[in-house]
Amino acid sequence: MRGFNDALLENIGHRRYHPPMNLRDLKYIVAVGEARHFGRAAERCFVSQPTLSGQIKKLEEELDVVIFERTKRSVEVTPVGEAIIAHARKLLEQADAIEQLASAYRDPLAGSLRVGAIPTLSPYLMPLILVPLKKNYPQMKLVLSEEITETLLRRLGKHEIDVALIATPVEQGDLQVVPLFDEPFWIAHPHGHVLYNKDDITSEDLRQLDLLLLADGHCLAQQAMEVCGLSERTGRGEMGDLRAASLETLLQLVGAGFGCTLVPALAIRGSWMTGSGVIARKLDLPDTFRRVSLVFRRSFPRRRPLEVFAEVILRSLPNTVRPASLMAVREKLWGEAALLR
Repeated sequence: MRGFNDALLENIGHRRYHPPMNLRDLKYIVAVGEARHFGRAAERCFVSQPTLSGQIKKLEEELDVVIFERTKRSVEVTPVGEAIIAHARKLLEQADAIEQLASAYRDPLAGSLRVGAIPTLSPYLMPLILVPLKKNYPQMKLVLSEEITETLLRRLGKHEIDVALIATPVEQGDLQVVPLFDEPFWIAHPHGHVLYNKDDITSEDLRQLDLLLLADGHCLAQQAMEVCGLSERTGRGEMGDLRAASLETLLQLVGAGFGCTLVPALAIRGSWMTGSGVIARKLDLPDTFRRVSLVFRRSFPRRRPLEVFAEVILRSLPNTVRPASLMAVREKLWGEAALLR
């Protein structure tokens, strides 16, 4: 009678044997699926293209399916490939969560917190918080990036950043939204403008503005139009068709006399306030503010660094903005567990 081991070896011999898939292979297929290019995916994964291509080919052979259709000009994901990549993302997320939980157990604040912020907020908020954060929590390392809202939300979904600071409502779904503060708008106009001699600025005054706006993609442009009661982009004024890439550019144009713009309250602390020819005035009108929120994935396990980050922001804000209460922020971050903290 043949032994059990002999029978097992004979059974294995009738099948192709491949080593089990690993997290590295899953990272490779996710990278190619997003880049639609083997070379760029290899650069992103810090390996050579032949290494990445070879490992993906082995994985396809192991699964006995085609994940990517390759031509000389393009790389397309097959329908089954789309499903496999979706599962791979979830597995990588869980693996990352395990690593972060282990790190948090050793020191909840150790390691990096990858923070993205919109361009009309980051240059004015970050200088307020970086020093107190480093002083009080030296083990916590912030990795900062500055991009428009759409890009930040996309990067959150891809796990390229941990948290985003944005000023527009988002569909929550897999995301958690924690309001931090309401930032009023100020009106910035040049010397000699019709608003210069007005004691009070009304909603009608705003609707008649020769308004300068940021380029498409910046949430501040849409917010400015809403505050001024505009349903579409204005074309009034000498520079009515101009779309600036930054708030600083808009303010320089205002100082040169080309029109007006709306300025978030934190930005009035900028260097442009001195000798720029710009007059900045607070708007005492209802709903003339934007709400800045902390947005992160619900599955993100490291809540303590988020709490510290939010707390430093709240304690560093000037009196020109209206902060949320620290307790309200904690409740949003921790849920019912916040009441026990």
